[in-house]
Amino acid sequence: MDTALGLYISIPFCRSKCTYCNFASGVYPASEHARYVERLIEDLLAARGSSKERCRIDTVYLGGGTPSLLAPDLITRLFSAIRSEFLLDHDAEITVECAPGQLPDDTLAAMTAAGVNRVSLGVQSFIDREAQVSGRLHSRAMVVDDLRRLRAAGIANLNVDLIAGLAGQTAASWEESLTALIDSGVPHASVYMLEVDEDSRLGREMLSGGVRYFAGLVPTDDTIVRMYTRAIERLAQAGLNQYEITNFARPGFASRHNLRYWQRRPYLGVGLDASSMLPAEPDRLYLLRTTTTDDLQKYLAGAEPAEVTRLSLEQQHEEAWFLGLRLNTGVHIPSIEHEFGVAMVAPALQVIERLAGTGLLTFDGETARLTAQGRLLSNDVFEEFLELVA
Repeated sequence: MDTALGLYISIPFCRSKCTYCNFASGVYPASEHARYVERLIEDLLAARGSSKERCRIDTVYLGGGTPSLLAPDLITRLFSAIRSEFLLDHDAEITVECAPGQLPDDTLAAMTAAGVNRVSLGVQSFIDREAQVSGRLHSRAMVVDDLRRLRAAGIANLNVDLIAGLAGQTAASWEESLTALIDSGVPHASVYMLEVDEDSRLGREMLSGGVRYFAGLVPTDDTIVRMYTRAIERLAQAGLNQYEITNFARPGFASRHNLRYWQRRPYLGVGLDASSMLPAEPDRLYLLRTTTTDDLQKYLAGAEPAEVTRLSLEQQHEEAWFLGLRLNTGVHIPSIEHEFGVAMVAPALQVIERLAGTGLLTFDGETARLTAQGRLLSNDVFEEFLELVA
């Protein structure tokens, strides 16, 4: 198990709520921001507890929401608390998610002074009309300008998010977004296929057969799959190689923080609807998964304790498969047998052999990997491994 932790901090504030968003975020009064940061600092203090030694942190990730909506002094206070309560590695990867057009100069200055060295821009589309109907407030020109300003501030480790399947999106407009992303020169990209579920306004509208939020203009599933497949091809040609189902990077620019999740390395999450995965003490064979409330007022009041789940070895084994298979490097069988034992892994090997026969996995006797088709049907593959634990 790592001696260092990753630190995730949830910042749920948005200037507008995107139609497709299913996260615990929203448009809240700016007056809530200061109290929220106070609660985050309380959580950081509580996480350290009575220990005289500070835990090492080698990655920090501020996600949202739009963390860059915090006032500069709040960003400074938050990072001061992080450094006070933890030992932050000198070369730690420190990421902040930002919405294009919502990064004032004084906020950017506060971020760089705090040591932020990586920024993820939620672009979703470089086509202005597609961004607007999805609830985004930026234009392509704003994205280009923000990338210029970030680089001028010394932040070159940049990610751009795109979504395949936005309302009004076509094969031609998707090509244009991919070209704009490649031309931007960013070393990392995340490409998501639109999720249709009850946790977003657009998803609920589509499930009910409605037309609000331009639901009738959402591309078909087959079209979305073709867009995603095309993204893999074009990004690879540009040197951005896929290393996880939704993530692409130039050599040396894979997200160190997000890799912690897929590699099942420990992390601490604070803030609204944040999760942690930490070793259980004193029995380190077990892991603790904690999740905070997704109700902002309850979180601010400290009225609802985090939900704690104790993961058994069997449950950890299950997660090792469906998280490890997300990575293009796949799951190394000798390593997982060493961790969990040959007997526990044996049923999974039978699943691997069967799925390899269907073309969803490859297996060379040591490593199991999703095929291109397997990545498209990854949820079906993961379901097979979820059934290993009764």
